[in-house]
Amino acid sequence: MKNLITFLILLISTFMTAQNNPQPTVDVTGEGIVYVVPDEVTISVRVENTGTEVKALKTKNDRIVNDVLQTIKRMGIEDKNVQTEYVKLSKNYQHNTKTYNYSANQTISIYLKDLKKYETLMDGLMASGINRIDGISFSSSKEMELKSQARKKAIENAVMKAKEYVGVLNQTIGKAVSISEAQNYISPQPMYRAMAMQADNSAAKETLAQGEIEIRINVNVRFVLN
Repeated sequence: MKNLITFLILLISTFMTAQNNPQPTVDVTGEGIVYVVPDEVTISVRVENTGTEVKALKTKNDRIVNDVLQTIKRMGIEDKNVQTEYVKLSKNYQHNTKTYNYSANQTISIYLKDLKKYETLMDGLMASGINRIDGISFSSSKEMELKSQARKKAIENAVMKAKEYVGVLNQTIGKAVSISEAQNYISPQPMYRAMAMQADNSAAKETLAQGEIEIRINVNVRFVLN
């Protein structure tokens, strides 16, 4: 029993000493960046109309939306890549005429995997009756692979930073004791040229500049300081 008590006292003493003398560490943030030319785009288009007769207005808007969806299908775009994002029918009071009118609009998001189809798709959508383009968003089909590359670069960057810090102190880093990933970030989408709202059959027409997108990963790493 006496030996057991002695052992417990030594164990507690060792634990308290460790608590009072925490292991020295060096904490750094590593950053990994990968650039890629996008090969996919999500297009947000809108059908929007106004009128004084609500039933006639809805019928008109629904007919145009149907034409738009049929155009998208003819382009070979799968249903799973087309989504209605926003539908609204509202009544508005006109102060100048003291009357009411109605507005109907519907927003459709189209995920296009083949950028070569972009011009043809946009011409078809405009011919179908869309009257507003809310925006486009570029992406890459290799996003997961590129994020993996960016993570490796981020760790390499963290190791380099840690070695630079401790090298000045004539010390070294030991094993990593913790790693956490900050929220990954994809840079704002590249600028694109203004798109004409009238079809142009010129073969040389270009309305989309892909540019590059930036995939960035930040990691927080804690190394033992030797």
